Amino acid sequence: MRHQPRKRFGQNFLRDEGVIDSIERAIAPKHGDHVVEIGPGEGALTRAILASGCQLDAIELDRNLITGLLAAFSIHSGFTLHSADALKFDFSSIATPGRGLRVVGNLPYNISTPLIMKLLAQKSLLEDMHFMLQKEVVNRLAAGPGSKNYGRLSVMAQYYCHVIPVLNVPPGAFKPPPKVDSAVVKLVPHQTPPVDVESVNTLERVCAQAFNQRRKTIRNSLKDSLSEEEIRELGIDPTSRAEVLSLNDFATIANAVSAKEHQQEQ
Repeated sequence: MRHQPRKRFGQNFLRDEGVIDSIERAIAPKHGDHVVEIGPGEGALTRAILASGCQLDAIELDRNLITGLLAAFSIHSGFTLHSADALKFDFSSIATPGRGLRVVGNLPYNISTPLIMKLLAQKSLLEDMHFMLQKEVVNRLAAGPGSKNYGRLSVMAQYYCHVIPVLNVPPGAFKPPPKVDSAVVKLVPHQTPPVDVESVNTLERVCAQAFNQRRKTIRNSLKDSLSEEEIRELGIDPTSRAEVLSLNDFATIANAVSAKEHQQEQ
């Protein structure tokens, strides 16, 4: 398949066979796996995945690609194509009890963060995820406290899963070449969360407040949730900025906010 990339969908099609082989080896699909490919595009990775004999559900938004994908892959009994927006797709509708979904995709920048957050919120459905993203996004996912890349996405991703950078991909591997470097990351959901959190929604809210204005101290960014003294009583310096707080720190703050809100409701 060869298709004219469309800016509307942020399309950059992977053409480098060496990179395709490296990604396929990293995913290591096998017979019996249930793989979900988001944005198969021209089907470069689709072909490599289907060669394993796995079950593959592909989700493609660009209707101009549907005919070519069906012509190329409908011969495979395990192949199903969904003409849909992955951001609105119900992944639970294709899940099989006892078998986690293995999600893969070359994600456009404009949907990468909301889609990853949507999937992480449904981590019980997943075995793992392999995504091609802007290298900057992979750096944010993997970043630790004290890094300029560390933020809300880092904290929430690491709460839900192990973040494993796999390989860097240069612009020349795509048609047309993007203006930024790309990278592949593997996300493996934790069997047990690394920290105890009473409310994940509160953790997300606290992270959003803390990182909304990175230059502010948490004394100021979290003032609507906790007072300076309440933060200090948690053993956390209220003059700290969000970027130096660990996942454990954010869990401690979130649990304190949950407890305070419960008391106020009584």
